[in-house]
Amino acid sequence: MVTNARAKILDGALELLRVENGGSLTLDAAAKQVGLTKPGLMYHFPTKEALMLGVVDHVAARWERKLIDHLGCEPQEASATQRIASYVEVALTGSFDRADFAICADAVYHPALTTTWVARFEPWLALPPELSAAQRARLTAARLLADGYWTAAATGVFPVPEHDRAALLAVVRDLLKGTNP
Repeated sequence: MVTNARAKILDGALELLRVENGGSLTLDAAAKQVGLTKPGLMYHFPTKEALMLGVVDHVAARWERKLIDHLGCEPQEASATQRIASYVEVALTGSFDRADFAICADAVYHPALTTTWVARFEPWLALPPELSAAQRARLTAARLLADGYWTAAATGVFPVPEHDRAALLAVVRDLLKGTNP
């Protein structure tokens, strides 16, 4: 469970990343952001890696809450199509920025961060082996479309114009119709 102090620190670290456009996060800067001394912050997060692990888990948990809220149940209670549809809807309708992208991208270089993302998202994105090749392809294409949209929106590099979002959602919903619920 995240204490109020931990949540304040994690939210502050995210805000700092937003202000820095996804730049580097230091213990000193994070402490200053939330009005703590460095030793005060280190009581909760003794190292920069511990802080980054906390931030990644905090962001992944936020994503997971959005997915569950959209789906209306836990991922193990839903079909692959329902899980992927929820993921697509959240990715295409949520608000994300470079801090979100930086947190996700850092996982490429830090295996401990990758482990957190995988643990949180595997229940949503894993496809059962009994699906046909066509079903798997459609579900994977829908997920990759969502990933691409999210990346463009979060980075601001070639984002999809807002007026095209509804049409894009219609395309992906149509793509998902070819899979069984």
